[in-house]
Amino acid sequence: MTSSPAQSADQPAETVPGDGAAAAIRDAHGLLERHQAAGGDGRTLRIARFDAGLAFPHFAEGFGGRGLEPAMVDVIEQIFLRAGCINWRNRNIIGLGMAAPTIYEHGTPAQRDLLRPLFIGDEVWCQLFSEPGAGSDLAGLATSARRDGESWIVNGQKIWTTLGHVARRGLLIARTDPGEVKHAGLTFFLADMKSPGVEVRPLRQLTGEAEFNEVYLTDVVIPDTDRIGAVGAGWTVARTTLMNERVSLGGSGAPRGAGPISEAVRLYQEAAAAGRAGAVERDRLMRLWVRAEVARLTNLRAASARGAGGPGPEGSVAKLHMAEGNKAVHDLCCDLLGLSGQLVTGYALSRPESAAIATGSDVAKAYLRSLANSIEGGTSEILRNVLAERMLGLPAEPRADRGPWSQIPRS
Repeated sequence: MTSSPAQSADQPAETVPGDGAAAAIRDAHGLLERHQAAGGDGRTLRIARFDAGLAFPHFAEGFGGRGLEPAMVDVIEQIFLRAGCINWRNRNIIGLGMAAPTIYEHGTPAQRDLLRPLFIGDEVWCQLFSEPGAGSDLAGLATSARRDGESWIVNGQKIWTTLGHVARRGLLIARTDPGEVKHAGLTFFLADMKSPGVEVRPLRQLTGEAEFNEVYLTDVVIPDTDRIGAVGAGWTVARTTLMNERVSLGGSGAPRGAGPISEAVRLYQEAAAAGRAGAVERDRLMRLWVRAEVARLTNLRAASARGAGGPGPEGSVAKLHMAEGNKAVHDLCCDLLGLSGQLVTGYALSRPESAAIATGSDVAKAYLRSLANSIEGGTSEILRNVLAERMLGLPAEPRADRGPWSQIPRS
């Protein structure tokens, strides 16, 4: 087997771009040439990208975009990645994939001004959603926000906060009316992670890294100008974040040809040459390659179908494919390495400054990290419920949590 199947799977779909899309592609290549000729750094290039409308191509002009189709986001990004530009996505995955579309859709003009420092890399963002008693059932969260004049006083605990230790700002959802039903009593805020009362503690993972954190909020003051959306409309805003999170996690975020399935192809070739792989391993590889190709095409179709609107439940398809597929591919990679696939390079505690999403050189460590894929960004079980109820129209599961949130039993 050659690597050509995986390489062809990672090529952009053959489309005929419209005038605006074609101009954006030409401008991206031109921007790269000028940048390389001038010898500028990565930050300078990202500033130029934002000002040229090549940061978020689907946003309106003046906000880092050109009003193009959402599918152009990946097309433009791949141009810069293939040229060797640093992949900032994993360094600021929450900011680029979730904060930016949420702020753009629901934010005030002043809040939209945050898009520029977010994209150019001056500010890393995190997401203050999950809690010890509200993970899969996010709307059951207990972190409170109490109005105090022109500010809000926030108290509570958040958990599984990716890159919270390096974040400058965070997307925060808190309960402002415990007498309402659980989805209706929530409000969405932008939190300053450097505010007094914000404490970030590391959560050590199977890999030894502490990429995730728990965050304690004690009498944290948030000005009302940092509220996104109306009071009590936090769930509506949060759904924008969650849907974009699943699309973001479900996408590649890596240069074409550099994903986990391509790594599996390489390891299979090495194992076959050494006599450690045969028909069984080849069958596993091809089944996984087909799954990866189906996921890629599904993502492209979903991006094209939603036009200028925000992502819908189809984002759950992308996230579910990514989570379960990643675990299966990394499991195969470990098997192809034989006994050496059971060894990791170390378990020392470290505080990474990038999200560990893609396959690295340490295959065993990448396998351990992939186990979190089916939990973060919505568990695979919750995503299957979303698909069953919202896309297939199947009956919803029985609910025992109706009525005011304050009267719902909590563990």
